[in-house]
Amino acid sequence: MTLHIYQARLLHYLTESDRTERTTSDHSQTLAVERDITLLPVIEGVQVYPEYIADGALVVDDMIGCIVEYGRSETILSKYANEEGRLAVKVHDYRDKLIMPGFIDTHVHYPQIDMIAAYGEQLLDWLNNYTFVTEANFGDPKVAHDTAQFFLNQLLANGTTSAMVFSTSHPESVNAFFTESHKLNTRMITGNVLMDQNAPDNLCVPTEQGIRDTQNIIDNWHERGRQHVAITPRFAITSTPKQLQMAGELYASYESVYLQTHLAENHDEIAFVKQLYPNHKGYLDVYDDMGLLGRRTTLAHSIHLEISEYERLRDTGTQISHCPTSNLFLGSGLFDLPKTLSYTGVSIATDVGAGTSLSMLTTLSEAYKIQQLQSNQLSAHQGLYQITLGNAQSLLLDNKIGNFMPNKEADFVVIDMGATELLERRMAQTKTLEEQLFVLMMLGDDRVIDQTVIAGVSRYRKSTA
Repeated sequence: MTLHIYQARLLHYLTESDRTERTTSDHSQTLAVERDITLLPVIEGVQVYPEYIADGALVVDDMIGCIVEYGRSETILSKYANEEGRLAVKVHDYRDKLIMPGFIDTHVHYPQIDMIAAYGEQLLDWLNNYTFVTEANFGDPKVAHDTAQFFLNQLLANGTTSAMVFSTSHPESVNAFFTESHKLNTRMITGNVLMDQNAPDNLCVPTEQGIRDTQNIIDNWHERGRQHVAITPRFAITSTPKQLQMAGELYASYESVYLQTHLAENHDEIAFVKQLYPNHKGYLDVYDDMGLLGRRTTLAHSIHLEISEYERLRDTGTQISHCPTSNLFLGSGLFDLPKTLSYTGVSIATDVGAGTSLSMLTTLSEAYKIQQLQSNQLSAHQGLYQITLGNAQSLLLDNKIGNFMPNKEADFVVIDMGATELLERRMAQTKTLEEQLFVLMMLGDDRVIDQTVIAGVSRYRKSTA
């Protein structure tokens, strides 16, 4: 066993059961040590507690990639010292920095990294003019591997350690992504995009072949190391009823495979779905009828919904992924976060390449503004909870990642709160931790990520050149 101790300011979020376990086993009572931190009811009926340790230490076993324990630095260091007072573990001194669990992105398209910031269209034209043209290249394994490698390294540079990802309709794109992720030991979710209509011929795959491709990918990659497969119909417009039905049947045959698609992002999209499926009550009803809803389903966007659709999401446990920078960039609409949370689980995602940044901090900044426009609030604690433990809960991965509880996987980020001159100056004016975190949420981006650690191994370190 090779142990490492990271000395730093520590911040993460605990569920009620985590808090009970923590306070029962640790009498040092590190919970909510600053007076401004209170119980945080970010989801109706669920209490989430911030835990901040101003002089903390995180103990990591890099052989098995897990967290051993954490606590006050003085207590941890004394515990691992020998009789002569020497430490038999490697100590990393980041006491001027903040360590948080790794960020989690629940909806992002890795092939679209090459057409991010494509000008001037709304959803359907944007897909036809930019997205499909770019995705056509991913039948070439070299293009897929090079792009997957670049994309994953960009995630790490932004502090993102896990993501639910769209590939393309080419199995080569999925195999390339999983191969590169497996090398890094990142926990990732993806699958081949199912499309058999209303898209270019070079991206459409015959109905049964697309499903066979997904089955092969499940057989080869699902739960291999830290990789997971998601059945991935792009959306109702690009799949025939038969393909959606077959996707639903495949989904029902597994207990641990995910499903991801898009829902109600754009008014023209919704109208097109009504035209294609005139006998259904609405957009969500199409997915419901095909067996695509459930607790392991994540639907991106879901901006324009009826009350009956919110209720059906609640009844099926289906999760929603809110993509603020994408919604603004494509002019899709304003997502009502409190309303949606009152019905079902919500995660937050970048949705690159309609989204304009892979930084989850930048994404939170835009999410805050979207809520402000609707007279809603998004606190720093809620935002940072969402992109760590909250997103892990949405993906049913909170038993593995999302906070610092012992035996969870050691995915975390080292954050430099004074990474820019502006941040350093602004932080000097703050009086509370919550104020500092809000400044980080509004002004932070990839520049604040000093280091990203995956399963106890440093996979990204900011250049000091």
